[in-house]
This record gives sequence, C-alpha cells and structure tokens, in this order.
Amino acid sequence: MKKLIIFDLDGTLADSKLSIDEEMSALLNELLKILKVAVISGGDWSQFKKQVVDKLPKEANFNNLTILPTCGTKFYGYETEWKELYSDVLTKEEKAKILSSLKQAVTQANLTIKKTWGEQIEDRESQITFSALGQHAPLSEKTMWDPNFVKREKIKEILDTLIPDFSVRLGGTTSIDITKPGIDKSYGIKKLQDILKIHLSEMIFIGDAIFPGGNDYPVKEMGVASIHIANPTETKRVVEAIIACMDDRQLTTFRDIEKLLGGR
Repeated sequence: MKKLIIFDLDGTLADSKLSIDEEMSALLNELLKILKVAVISGGDWSQFKKQVVDKLPKEANFNNLTILPTCGTKFYGYETEWKELYSDVLTKEEKAKILSSLKQAVTQANLTIKKTWGEQIEDRESQITFSALGQHAPLSEKTMWDPNFVKREKIKEILDTLIPDFSVRLGGTTSIDITKPGIDKSYGIKKLQDILKIHLSEMIFIGDAIFPGGNDYPVKEMGVASIHIANPTETKRVVEAIIACMDDRQLTTFRDIEKLLGGR
C-alpha cells in the first residue's frame, strides 16, 4: 500500500521560482486529506513557504505535509505550527572551498551570460546554489538559456574535478546545487523513511529531473517508484490519477496509477 507521495518543486509543482496555481493547490489539498505528502527540492524554507505552504487553503491537513528544503538537509514538520526538525549545515571552511571552486569553474567554462537578475550565488546554509542568470531571472529567460542542460553539465564536470569530496547536482532551470558529500535527494528520502516510519516501497516520487545527473535521479536509484513528468500540467494529471485510485483510502500498487495514465 502506498502511504506517501513525494514531489519535487520547481518544474514539477510549479514553474521555476513561481507559486503553485489554484488548480494545483486544490489538488494537493485533496491529496492531503487521504495520503501523506512531502515536497523536496534545492530551495530553502522561505521558497517552499512562498511557493507552496502559503498557497494552500488554511484548512489544509498540514499534519500530513512534510517539507524538505535544500535536498533534505533541512526537515520541516507541522504540529500546531511549522518546526524545523533538523538542519545539516555546511561549515565555514566547506563554504569557502565551494565558493572559490564555483567561481573558478564558471570562469573556466567560459559561458556567455549577457545579463543577470540578482545574485548568482546563494548560501542556503546547508547548500550553496549557483543560478546562472541570477536568483530573480524571468522564467522566459531561464527556459531558453540551458534547455538541454549542456551548459550546466560543463560547469558540473569542472566542479566534479575541483571538489570531488562534495555532491554537485543540476537543479531547477538554470541552477547547480552543491552540498556535503553523499547528500542529495536520496538523503532526504532516507530521513523521511526514518522519521515518518514509512518504507521505500510505500512511497511514490514525482519529478521532472529523473535522469542521470538530474537532482531527482538519486531517488529513483534508491528504488522508490518514480514518475517522470515534463511540467506542472503533467503533475496535475498524475495527482488526479492518484486520487482516483484511492479505494477506501488505500492506493495498493504503482500499476494502478500507470493504468489511469495510459501506461506511461
């Protein structure tokens, strides 16, 4: 029986850095009534709060919702209010090494970036994130800059050589996330398993970067049933299928969803 549905954020629940829309909010509200839900992504808590939490109805069953910022290096749960249950932060020395290597990699990659909107590098305490066009770049610009991940892969290859003792993953539309070694979304999933006492076989993951090198791929590699979507519109259809599969509040198999989605 499936007990937990896990979502990536940017590109999955909403377009990059944008809030979930009314339709997604309504669907998540219905899903929270019948199953536990978690959202995991490279953004920090403030981003999750703005994009997801504050857009859900006030009466939503937040007790069924878990938020995992910065790929699970932070963990937020709800009782009577939202509380940070843990935070695995980088040391000053680790941050300095990452920042200096990141600047070197970007220079060495010699990519053309004509304009930026806001800071390119953000310290999220447990993660350093590089956003090629800046933290506040318009979505229209971001989707055109590196649609095939080639530009960021070039930076990643250099970083993998400079800081092999850290985890480097492609995230969002133009970003690269750097964390402590061994920390990626699989780390957050293990925390979900330990804290919520839910087995991997009882989870379903939904994301847009489930491919080698993508920051969603580690979840699939660890054996969690995964659905690769292209955009939030596809996510909505998947959520509708999950809700439709519920029989006496039990989702028995992953195949139930696949059948409603036409075997995709």
